Amino acid sequence: MRFMSFTGIGVAALVLAGCAVTTPMPGTTPTSPATPATPTTLDAASRQIARNVINSEMEKRLPGANVAPYTDCVVNNATTAELIDIAQASRAGAGGTANSVASIVSRPETTQCISSAAQTA
Repeated sequence: MRFMSFTGIGVAALVLAGCAVTTPMPGTTPTSPATPATPTTLDAASRQIARNVINSEMEKRLPGANVAPYTDCVVNNATTAELIDIAQASRAGAGGTANSVASIVSRPETTQCISSAAQTA
């Protein structure tokens, strides 16, 4: 008899413990705390911000010149991640955008594009 009551209490405890565990309903996914996701796509606003930052960096180095074709070369040879980083750094007011632009300009493809744009200017 004593064994029977301990077994009954154990079963009741397991049943109640099962009620305390949150189980997701079929077709739903559990939500996790909101963490800022790293953007992987470049929206039009961010692209324009990055273009403006690159344009201003080019104007600092080539004052008085029409730098729009050079800016196009830099934008076209930058990765999406680089453009996102430049836009985010600009929005945050952080420095370092000059280094980012300089690293893109130093690539052979970008240098060739800028050289071709300079010859037609």
